[in-house]
Amino acid sequence: MDEKVLIDSSLASKSREEMGLEPFTCTEIRSSIMGVPVFISQEVIAYVIRRASEGSFKDGLDNNKKSPWNEIVNQIMFNIKKKGAYSDLTMEKKPD
Repeated sequence: MDEKVLIDSSLASKSREEMGLEPFTCTEIRSSIMGVPVFISQEVIAYVIRRASEGSFKDGLDNNKKSPWNEIVNQIMFNIKKKGAYSDLTMEKKPD
């Protein structure tokens, strides 16, 4: 949309439809594979991983040293409750 306004400044106050663009329905990843247009949306990803597409994302934690998740993550990753290190990971848990 911004690119169209840069090309033609008279489109600055127009809607997407008036500019000849498709109406916005959701955030999508758009690509083309061998000339076939591919659209991947949040709903498609949720369907593939069999999870609900609702929810919210919170970036970072306020105080990650006192997070209630620390003990759970350390138990799963390192099989210990205290803070672990990369060297403590089993071979199955280390990335290739």
